[in-house]
Amino acid sequence: MTLSSFRNIAERMMQPLVAGAVRVGVTPNAISFVALVMAAGAGVSFGLASEQQLLYLLGAALVITNGILDLLDGGLARELGVESDAGDMFDHVFDRYADIFVIAGLATSIAEYALGFAAITGVLMTSYLGTQAEAVGLDRVYGGLLGRADRLALVTIVAIAAAFIEQKLYGLPIVGWLLVVFAVVGHLTALQRFYYAMRALR
Repeated sequence: MTLSSFRNIAERMMQPLVAGAVRVGVTPNAISFVALVMAAGAGVSFGLASEQQLLYLLGAALVITNGILDLLDGGLARELGVESDAGDMFDHVFDRYADIFVIAGLATSIAEYALGFAAITGVLMTSYLGTQAEAVGLDRVYGGLLGRADRLALVTIVAIAAAFIEQKLYGLPIVGWLLVVFAVVGHLTALQRFYYAMRALR
């Protein structure tokens, strides 16, 4: 994958929502905050899914909402001409907390905390290397093996499946294997971004 290559298409599809947000008068930061609340709600829903499996569906819906709002805040900022470094910082900090909430919830749902830690660090390092490239004068890196759009898509698909599938494969449920992917592929993506950034800096 990487769904990040379709980012421009997704942003064009968001134009009706952007226009609606302009009419309502909502601000990009307000949308970012609501997106974070959706992610926190997804994390709680996933965490409680060990008791009620169908809560994975609610978590999946909240993850989708978070992803839509994440696109909307950037599109609205551009439409209003209020893009700024402060707004970019605000958005990225909230995105990282959103990642933490969602992955922590998934790990809690199957009581695999060490695996959850490995997944969270993989995701955070992926995101860090993407923005660190920009900090040293390169273009911000969105590509790699597993970007944020890919993660949101995978979480949504796996959460929907987990609502109905209880079987384990080699001792792990489907959510556990998703965390394995985030841990392994996340760190590989971070290393991939590091490699390309270092090569560009030479």
